[in-house]
Amino acid sequence: MSLSFFKGTIFLSISALGIIGNVFIVLTYMHMFKKTKNKSIHLIFIHLAFTNTIMLLLKGIPKTLADFGVENFLEDVGCMICIYLERVARGLSICTSALLTLVQAITISPRDSAWRKLKLQSTWHILSLLLFSWILNSLISINLLYYIKSISSKNISQISPSGNYCYFLPDNLLMRWVFLALMVLRDAGFQGIMAVASGYMVFLLHKHHQRVLYLYNTKFLYKTPPEMKAAHNVLLLMLCFLFFYWTECVLSLFLNAFLENNFMMENIQEYLRVGYAILSPFMLIPKDRNLAECWH
Repeated sequence: MSLSFFKGTIFLSISALGIIGNVFIVLTYMHMFKKTKNKSIHLIFIHLAFTNTIMLLLKGIPKTLADFGVENFLEDVGCMICIYLERVARGLSICTSALLTLVQAITISPRDSAWRKLKLQSTWHILSLLLFSWILNSLISINLLYYIKSISSKNISQISPSGNYCYFLPDNLLMRWVFLALMVLRDAGFQGIMAVASGYMVFLLHKHHQRVLYLYNTKFLYKTPPEMKAAHNVLLLMLCFLFFYWTECVLSLFLNAFLENNFMMENIQEYLRVGYAILSPFMLIPKDRNLAECWH
């Protein structure tokens, strides 16, 4: 058994596991949607799991087939669709995670808090923001459609590789920096929202913890509200996202600066890119009673 076949098998296995977990969350929350009171939160979870599924399919299938030795799997149109939608899905993952943190912070905030004025509890508000994130990420990645070609239709010696089947043609330097700046601004902006909302949730959870300790000392029975438990879950999910995002960014900088053509590090980078999409459903399933019951 060759090393590439072994790598393909491993990547296929973990990608399939992630796809199963994300599809399970989509189907379960859709089934529960009419009955649940937290429609906005469940809608965001559905969207996050859906974008994770897209990313895993578009990343996993071409890489696995390449490792298995399949040649000329994608033509020019296939390359454009796969890489473009994968980039859009990665951007949507950032936007949806930030929106999830913000909505959860509003949910657990006091009624007289300024956070309540943001009015993101309605399903229609959430749908409009998700639509905006689709438009935003589609526009930010639109330059890819002009510079991606399949290796089966171009002279490889004249272009630089962008994947197992597809290549980036040389592009305009100014346009490259413009779109790169837009991606950085998007990531920084939404991670800033994530940081502020997460910090506020940590503050509220700390106050809640102090209240629980006081009631425990006075021997009062107190049950933790489900909103507080959900806030814990969202914070863990955001820590998971930030770990994979920044680890992949740091590794990418090292690869470009010092470790060019280091295949082991490039393989690790591929796993980091899909790590959040694979792991996130299995962080949610044990924490949500309804999901855990359906899973078992």
